[in-house]
Amino acid sequence: MTDLPKIILASASPRRAEILRTIGWPFDALAVHIDESRRQDESAATYVQRLAREKAETAAALTAGLNVVGADTTVVIDDQILEKPLDADDARRMLQLLSGRWHKVLTGVAVVDRTSTETRVAYQETEVKFASMSTDELDWYVAGGEPMDKAGGYAIQGQGARFIEGIRGDFFNVVGLPVRLLYELFAG
Repeated sequence: MTDLPKIILASASPRRAEILRTIGWPFDALAVHIDESRRQDESAATYVQRLAREKAETAAALTAGLNVVGADTTVVIDDQILEKPLDADDARRMLQLLSGRWHKVLTGVAVVDRTSTETRVAYQETEVKFASMSTDELDWYVAGGEPMDKAGGYAIQGQGARFIEGIRGDFFNVVGLPVRLLYELFAG
């Protein structure tokens, strides 16, 4: 597959949109709202795949013709799922957990395929090593506001990049849309 089909991105994420623009994948964005509450005893992989599917299928019900893509990202450390921080104190708590340690970033991706009328869902996992953060660095980063709408409380593509010591896996997955996985879901 060399020609990328135009898609509907079921997301309001500027990061996901930027990834698609960067790689030249034609798309229109359609923000959808679903209940993103995690179910009791739901694993991180199941959680991100369920949300990706629900986003894609909700957008597909509102549109016709184009394939629809949904995605959801979360961060996991010590079997704790770190979603978006509730407030500055929650962001600080998350960053303290990550400080000086490896963690996992999981992104679920769902594709509603209009030609086959099926939904394909998968997820990507990437490991990220966070540097140890001083109290001053932590306070500075949280005060800047960047952690507030990001799973795990940081942006690898933003000012948070200065705290990343290593990455094993797909960089775009950590930003919020694993490009290769998306391509493979379309290629089939």
